[in-house]
Amino acid sequence: MTSLPFQTADEAVKIVKSGDHLHWPCVAAAPEHLIRALVARASELENVTITHLYTEGYADYVLPQYAGHFHLDSFFIGGNVRKATQNGYADYIPCSLSDTARIIREGHQPVNGVFIMVSEPDEEGYVSLGTSVDCTLAAIERADYVIAQVNRHMPFCYGDARIPLSKITAWVRHDVPLAEAEFPPLSEQDIAIGRHAAALIPDGATLQIGIGNIPNAVLAQLGGHKHLGIHSEMFSDGVLPLIESGVIDGSRKKTNPGQHVATFLKGTQKLYDYVHRNRNVRIDDVAYTNNPAVIAQNPKVVALNSAIQIDLTGQVCADSIGSTMFSGSGGQLDFMLGAGASEGGIPIVAMPSITAKGVSKIVPTLTVGAGVVTPRTVVHWVITEQGAVNLFGKPLRERAKLLISIAHPSVREELERAKRGV
Repeated sequence: MTSLPFQTADEAVKIVKSGDHLHWPCVAAAPEHLIRALVARASELENVTITHLYTEGYADYVLPQYAGHFHLDSFFIGGNVRKATQNGYADYIPCSLSDTARIIREGHQPVNGVFIMVSEPDEEGYVSLGTSVDCTLAAIERADYVIAQVNRHMPFCYGDARIPLSKITAWVRHDVPLAEAEFPPLSEQDIAIGRHAAALIPDGATLQIGIGNIPNAVLAQLGGHKHLGIHSEMFSDGVLPLIESGVIDGSRKKTNPGQHVATFLKGTQKLYDYVHRNRNVRIDDVAYTNNPAVIAQNPKVVALNSAIQIDLTGQVCADSIGSTMFSGSGGQLDFMLGAGASEGGIPIVAMPSITAKGVSKIVPTLTVGAGVVTPRTVVHWVITEQGAVNLFGKPLRERAKLLISIAHPSVREELERAKRGV
């Protein structure tokens, strides 16, 4: 085992100066121990800008009392920073995830320092970024300093996640189990959506599928399929039974055949154990995983995404509620374009027809100020628990008719009246 010159977190973060731009990785890989040590220095620092993708848990740097000390410009708005973003204490950078690494590499968002959480080093002098590379590799390439929290619980993942010890400026030891996902039981609505989506997926398909009840409902229906592959922004525990049974083997993929590819992961300890030192798994730069041209090289790409609203012409809002930012564009357009260009590809927007509060997600027109994440020119399949329709190549009035057919029955009459204006 390589001997590393460990410091305390408090000592390591003293390298941060007022005016610095910092970056750290997303989801389970966010180095909370280092972040807490940074926030403890707030009174000594001014105008420190932070960028990252979606994180969970601790994010006190966006609290009002730290205004002027820290400022967040996120590439995706997680629940832990949503209120702060909506209230003006943090901000959002509109972009597809495929562009986040480019934004950093080209200097549109400068980076002075990077905080990372890494695995134990291997015998060849490398550590692994583990469950998240996202655009953090780009930040490491541009940074003046990199502080690494070594955590024995971080799985050693391959692909772009593997970086040499020479990239690290300061080392901190802090062992803590990774945050785990929780999976609530599937509802009848989830199962119906999953059934409609699974019926479209052919043998030999390459899947882009994320985390949540709808992706899990789709995966649960695929036990009878053959030779599926994964090239995704992320994946979670739902794929494990299909890998174990041989349904997912990656044998039909053109890029990284036989390997399961993502740019970040979140799941339970079972997932983290599976990916540890597993050369069948690659955690790669988001500029690769989310590049539509790379995605399109695989045949039969099935891209499964969701929406906040879809209007009767097929415009998809997935990032805001009206003009109020809620999440972000994420990788939706990346994979919708990639799947659309893939031979036999199937881009899908899947969602409940109606919210838990009884509000239809299929609407005559998007709410004023709503962002169009996927334009109507790109949309193919739309699925709700009521059915599945393909809008691609269809004129506006036919699109409206098809969407009304999968809207909740309680709103179809209202949508029919609105259709006359389409």
